[in-house]
Amino acid sequence: MGIDPGLTRCGFSVVQAGRGRSVIPVAVGVARTPSTDDLTARLLGLSKAVNEWMDDYQPDVVAIERVFERGNVSTVIHTAHAVGVLVLAAAERGLDVQMYTPSEVKKAISGNGRADKKQMTAMITRILGLSEAPKPADAADALALAVCHCWRAPMLARQAAVAEQQAKQLAKQKEMIAAARANALAKES
Repeated sequence: MGIDPGLTRCGFSVVQAGRGRSVIPVAVGVARTPSTDDLTARLLGLSKAVNEWMDDYQPDVVAIERVFERGNVSTVIHTAHAVGVLVLAAAERGLDVQMYTPSEVKKAISGNGRADKKQMTAMITRILGLSEAPKPADAADALALAVCHCWRAPMLARQAAVAEQQAKQLAKQKEMIAAARANALAKES
């Protein structure tokens, strides 16, 4: 599941990873909350929307855009509140959450970490073989996040396996050193 977080418009998408770089679109949409409502009502609305999506589609993992400073502190704070609600919904289901910066997603999808919205929408439309571009941009961004994760997941899994193996080797080395020290101390006694 890809999520482009936002308080006014939050993009949701669900894709299925195929073989290699093949990705199949399943669903895409946008949850909206009125800017005239108070923050608590808007967060509640967002919570209901993400929970409905998660209930309906049962994702295995959630890819969310990482909050970054856009120049407007108020926007960042509101987006951070939204991200908290979205991450909590995933955590309540025991889902893994992967966060990607906009430039990571742009680089993965278009090859250019500075691609604009138009380029990204065109690329995601082409990659997924859609007959028309997803609208609004939040929907296209949610799809891009999901595709980005599908493409990066194998590498992340390999990195996790390597880290786990290294941790086991380090623990074994520590055990061997401790045993050697204990043996040396016993010989000195």
